[in-house]
Amino acid sequence: MKPGTFPIGGGVAGFLSAPIALMLTSPTFAQANTLTSNQLLSTTPYAIAVGAVLFGAATTFVALTQRHQSQRAAQRAQAQLIELSAELDEKENILNGMAEVTVIWRDPSEMPHVVGQVRQVVENYISDEAILSFDDWLTPQSAIEVKFKLADLLAQGTEFEFGVSGTTGMRYRICGKLVAGSPVLRIARRIAEEEVPYTLPSSGNSVQDIESCAQIFENLNHPAWVRDVRGKLVKVNEAYYRLLGIKEDDREGDIPELFDAIALTRLREIELTNGPGSIIQKHQKFGTMDITKFKLADGTAGYAVQGLASNEEKNDPRLSFLTAAINELRTPVAVFDGSAQLTHYNKSFAQFWELDIVWLDTHPNEKAILDRLRTQGQLPLEPDYKKWRSTHLSSYGLKKTREDMWHLPSGQVLNVIASPAPNARGVIYVYHNVTEKLALESRYNALIHVQDETLNALREAVAVFGTDGRLKLHNTQLSGMWKLPLNELSKQTHIADIVDLCEATLAQDGRDIWLDLKSHIVDISAERSNKSGRIRRLDGRLIDYAIVRLPDGQTLLTFVDITEGAAYEKVLKERNEALETADKLKDAFVQNVSYEFRSPLTNIIGFADLLSSGEAGELNEKQLSYASYIRASSATLGLLIDNILDLTTIDAGIAELNTEVLDIEKLIDQAKAGVVATLQVAQSDVPINLDINIAPNLPTFVADGARIVQVLYNLLSNAVRFSEPGSKVSLDVTERAGRMLFIVEDEGEGIPEELISSIFDRFEGQAVAGKQRGAGLGLSIVKTFAHMHGGTVDIERREPKGTRVVVNLPVEQLSRGVAE
Repeated sequence: MKPGTFPIGGGVAGFLSAPIALMLTSPTFAQANTLTSNQLLSTTPYAIAVGAVLFGAATTFVALTQRHQSQRAAQRAQAQLIELSAELDEKENILNGMAEVTVIWRDPSEMPHVVGQVRQVVENYISDEAILSFDDWLTPQSAIEVKFKLADLLAQGTEFEFGVSGTTGMRYRICGKLVAGSPVLRIARRIAEEEVPYTLPSSGNSVQDIESCAQIFENLNHPAWVRDVRGKLVKVNEAYYRLLGIKEDDREGDIPELFDAIALTRLREIELTNGPGSIIQKHQKFGTMDITKFKLADGTAGYAVQGLASNEEKNDPRLSFLTAAINELRTPVAVFDGSAQLTHYNKSFAQFWELDIVWLDTHPNEKAILDRLRTQGQLPLEPDYKKWRSTHLSSYGLKKTREDMWHLPSGQVLNVIASPAPNARGVIYVYHNVTEKLALESRYNALIHVQDETLNALREAVAVFGTDGRLKLHNTQLSGMWKLPLNELSKQTHIADIVDLCEATLAQDGRDIWLDLKSHIVDISAERSNKSGRIRRLDGRLIDYAIVRLPDGQTLLTFVDITEGAAYEKVLKERNEALETADKLKDAFVQNVSYEFRSPLTNIIGFADLLSSGEAGELNEKQLSYASYIRASSATLGLLIDNILDLTTIDAGIAELNTEVLDIEKLIDQAKAGVVATLQVAQSDVPINLDINIAPNLPTFVADGARIVQVLYNLLSNAVRFSEPGSKVSLDVTERAGRMLFIVEDEGEGIPEELISSIFDRFEGQAVAGKQRGAGLGLSIVKTFAHMHGGTVDIERREPKGTRVVVNLPVEQLSRGVAE
């Protein structure tokens, strides 16, 4: 490296190079031929500091320069703004100084801007904002005309200029234009020369009043009329009455209208302000009418030529037929010419889209109609409306019919059919409302889906065959039960194809089974009937089938696999037969054993009585007690055997009632004696505190005496057995509503609540308060005998202790045989 040089690269190098070079050429460094490393390191901080100062100075200079430039630009802009504001104020002052008002719509969705002195233009001034309230300062006809013209200007950009009349008689000139894309309405007063109203020319003279016009119309052969400013008919000619068929004697009172309400609205609100003019009006009775209208000084006049049509309709009979046809349709129809102008429409079109027929009769283009419908929120909601509209308007290049589905915000669905109009001059739109159709299809599809899901959820296999033998409906179980591939089953599968499939899947007997089924399904005889049966397949499956003839000629075939059910049924049947056999053996055994017990028991009782009588020899007191004990125990055993025999007889269905007139006191004495005999077993020296109350004047009681004594004995013996010695046991007999009531009450411990529900069951003898009930047949016998007599038994626990049993029996027995 040469003395006096040092490599410094980019960035801050430009600012440091100058001071470093200055330092290297100073006298201090000039004395040496070379620059050592220590000298270089000692001078570096100074060089960086000097460079930073120079960098800051340069940055400050640049910032000050830019600030001065921006201040000068702001001053120039402020001066231009002042000049423009002054120029705007000058022009606005000029406009305000003129007898003219300008209304500007910068944004159709916002309020317009009004420029000019409204007070100087409108005589009956209310406020500047009321300038658009045309009904307040214009005549009704003029207000209507201005409203429709202004609506066309805002919607389609259609410019206009014409004169109108104010409510004070002042004439105004109204002009509507598009200026820089914004609608502008200018309102100015008219000079006197322009205030001459349009008149009906006749022989070179001007007709300015109703009377003069009426005189001219009398000479016309076509119906003519004159209306006042309110639109009311004031004069008509003879041809008018003749057309309506009104005789001269019937012409008093108000003049009848030639047109209906819709046509009147059109005729009254569309005024031809640029001289005489005509329009075509369809009349329901008199056909097409060419109507000519005129403005008078104090009303309007017009006449109609019947049977005339437009040149289009005259030259094209197809279009004339089309016009007549669409008017009869209830479906909305609209016809547009090659320039997209509305030429024909029917009432349904106007009503469905809620469009004003007066506006439709101005023949707007389709773009304006679409824009208005979109503003009203009646078109489909599309993210790119302009693209959608452009696609829709491409219908004018169609060579064949095109259909589109419109899903409207109201929830309705339209099938819009676009067809080329006659002579390819335009498009015919038919708007089919398919909302109900789609809803019906949706409900139908939902029902079909539910039907399929329901069929597939069934255990049974289901198949429906048509009259042609083809499969119309089936579920998945059909495939599983007969091992048929699902992809081979469809709504066109013939039963012959199923026969072939079953031959492959069930080689043993599948073909033979389905051939037999086929003979019944394709049977077309009038006498065919339903059929059912059971199929035993060679693979061991049992299948029940049913063939049902449907009303529409189709055949329903169902299958149920009962293989498992049949096996269970067989097992249950075998078990039931075994149980019945065992029950018969049990009854026979019990009956035989009971009879075998009775013979030795009779001997025991006889010898016990013989010993007790002393005939066999005198017995001491202890021996006599033993004999009594044997006698009582034998009696108890005898009663148990009788109960078993009775139950066996009842179960066998051979028990009968031997009814007779009974003496209730004797029945109770017999039952009491039995109880006393039983008590001698354990408490021979304990008196029985038995309280018996029989109501007086009881009716005649007819029943089986032996059964009633057995019932009372079982109730009393139970009450005594579970009572303390000497405690009270009561038996009350009374009658109520033709029923005999036997009520037994005791003062024992009572029956626990958990035992009451099973107390009448057989062999349910359980210990109560440490006392054993016994075999558990007593109360069961009571309930059985009570039911045989057509009665009931109720048992309840008394408070604080004790039990109450009520036997309710009819006082007279009907012809009862075998126990029920």
